[in-house]
Amino acid sequence: MIKELDTVVLSRDLSEHNLKQGDIGAVVHSYQDGKAFEVEFITGQGDTIAVVTLNSEDVRLMQAKEILHVRNLQAA
Repeated sequence: MIKELDTVVLSRDLSEHNLKQGDIGAVVHSYQDGKAFEVEFITGQGDTIAVVTLNSEDVRLMQAKEILHVRNLQAA
């Protein structure tokens, strides 16, 4: 179960926020007993890219044996 402060992985592209499937965010708030979440996505320097409300189908918990990947953030 996903809870506040968990690290999550985006399951689909969100082009309106310049986010791509696989981007990593932090849950800053949980709604409706875990059916929706407020997720913050940041750059490597800690600048917020977006804070987005997502359904449970849109994110998943990051797994212990996964590796992080970096991509260049380009203007939409």
